[in-house]
Amino acid sequence: MTLTDTLGLGFMTFAFFLGAGNLIFPPFAGMLAGENMPMAMIGFLITAVGLPLIGLIAVAKAKGKIMSMLPAFAATALAVSIYIIIGPAFAAPRTGLVAYEIGARPFIENPDAILMLGGLSLNVAQLIYSFVFFGIVMVLSLFPGKLLDNVGKVLTPILILLLIALALSVLIIPGSEVGAPTGDYQHNALIKGFVEGYNTMDTLASLMFGMLIIDLLRKKGINESGQQTKYLIRAAVIAASGLAFVYISLFFLGATAGELGAGVDNGGQILTNYVSHEFGTLGTVMLSTVVTLACLTTAVGLVSACSDFFSELLPKISYKQFAVFFSLVCATIANVGLSELIKISIPVLMTVYPVAIALVLVTFLTRFYPNPQFAHRAVLAIALFFGIFDGIKAAGFEVNIFNWIPLQSEGMAWAIPTLLVMVACLFIPKAKTAA
Repeated sequence: MTLTDTLGLGFMTFAFFLGAGNLIFPPFAGMLAGENMPMAMIGFLITAVGLPLIGLIAVAKAKGKIMSMLPAFAATALAVSIYIIIGPAFAAPRTGLVAYEIGARPFIENPDAILMLGGLSLNVAQLIYSFVFFGIVMVLSLFPGKLLDNVGKVLTPILILLLIALALSVLIIPGSEVGAPTGDYQHNALIKGFVEGYNTMDTLASLMFGMLIIDLLRKKGINESGQQTKYLIRAAVIAASGLAFVYISLFFLGATAGELGAGVDNGGQILTNYVSHEFGTLGTVMLSTVVTLACLTTAVGLVSACSDFFSELLPKISYKQFAVFFSLVCATIANVGLSELIKISIPVLMTVYPVAIALVLVTFLTRFYPNPQFAHRAVLAIALFFGIFDGIKAAGFEVNIFNWIPLQSEGMAWAIPTLLVMVACLFIPKAKTAA
């Protein structure tokens, strides 16, 4: 591949990851972390940049078959879980909500008007917007063509230029004084930032994107595993550098937001308030237009990918039927609201994320294990076991049985047991077969 090809692959990988969560979580985390922002930012960068980076590399090292050591039912269950999380359950509806929060809400005269429907209170503007947004997503998913690719090729450079301008403005224009940290950021900023990075879902996405990039490399005639790994690493480094640049600038934006962050529920509102304050109506219109279109292309990509996956898993149901179904599900779920959707997603991510992290790490150790199949299954089983309890705790239920485990109170009870099993498996010999 030429340098231009490699850069193109890197920017494409960056565009894959540059979704809704990348814009809304760093400003909010930066505001809450306050003076402890540097440590929170480091923790966030580990899970939102470092782990997706090594996730892509792990997929390349496993030759695209990162779940091959698991039983068929377990591999299928994990893949289904990831596709549901990054698809209709959380990530796809979130794109519509971010598009609404940044792209539409600032221009609506009465954005908080409520409609009572059978005991449910629904935001009228959000209800209409979500069904229109995902109606367009459904049409584009049903009739995919070059239009979406061309829009993406134009949008990504524009969005990058806007984010560069935003980052420079954050550094050049004096902001407010950095405030005191709040909540868990007061004492455990590093761990809190690490767990906050789960919300981007990028480590989960890296397991799917890695396979997609390998397929693209094969189409370019690069079939040798070592060459695929080399180019995928280069693309991943380019993407990770871009993501780190975006995250760091947005963390600073949130930490210095001052009054612009007063009373907000999420980072999308901080971002909109900042752009409106510093760049006026024109800046708000530009940001809202590009973010809306970027969220639209992301949503179409997610709905299409999920429809592809599930139509292969359940061939009796067609791709088009799944596309319609997932679009309707996304439009419905989007009406819980952005802040509420984030709250609902946290227990699920606390359960599944440890398994994804463990899978990435254990893949790098595969060749050192005497019994790699047993090692993969044991490590992921432990990660899931303790991840379930972390998820239950995040949902607000008391789980006292594991209070003695380090990091349990921070929502990372899985970390030490999983690492211990990972190391122990290095010394477990392969079972002898009968003669």
